[in-house]
Amino acid sequence: MNAQGRVAIVTGAGSGIGRAAALALARAGWRVVLAGRRPEPLQALAQECGGKDAALALPTDVADPAAVRRLFDASVQHYGRIDLLFNNAGTGAPAVPLDELEVHHWQQVVDVNLSGMFYCLQNAFRVMKAQTPRGGRIINNGSISAHAPRPHSIAYTATKHAVTGLTKSASLDGRAHDIAVGQIDVGNADTALAQQLTQGVLQAHGAMANEPLMDVDIVGASVLYMAELPLSANVLFHTVMATKMPFVGRG
Repeated sequence: MNAQGRVAIVTGAGSGIGRAAALALARAGWRVVLAGRRPEPLQALAQECGGKDAALALPTDVADPAAVRRLFDASVQHYGRIDLLFNNAGTGAPAVPLDELEVHHWQQVVDVNLSGMFYCLQNAFRVMKAQTPRGGRIINNGSISAHAPRPHSIAYTATKHAVTGLTKSASLDGRAHDIAVGQIDVGNADTALAQQLTQGVLQAHGAMANEPLMDVDIVGASVLYMAELPLSANVLFHTVMATKMPFVGRG
């Protein structure tokens, strides 16, 4: 499909998976709105995406519902419509036993991973229902942690379980408005945050082990594939992972 002129919002775009997805979309001809909390990485990425009309950097805290509404309104004002939301922004909590997790760390993860994703979904629906041609696509970034959690990850795991609920509910509610909603679950993409996995990470049976990573650009390509499907087709759940990471199996 010809992506020229189509508009995507990418949250958490300043680094990692969000950055890789934004670059993949921009190189395929999408105009991209880059949302994240840090202005400097967004501005640098906007230039890398082509600058000027190709990309727009809009610093946004997705945990703030008013800020999310401003993000979508500014995107529509600048580009006229929104064809894709990559609902990617997320965070984690310190890896400590669950009874030692500070309440403010729990709340921070819920605010970003669950509430922030809902605020973005809600505004995407608001815009996509009203635009002409109507409809669009939303891709939520879940995690394989929702299926096989790591030790000491209760806040992250619980919110990623909730993302699956958001995806299923929004997919159902979107049918009447030509809005396709799917989810990508990523395992061990090579980002700055994942580098610790190569230095040893706690396994389910209590041992420490190094884990393999995959190129983060593979995730960007996966997002692009999902994004460029016609609205008559949808990938409801897509799992992409380092082949040899410990996910399926025992232990």
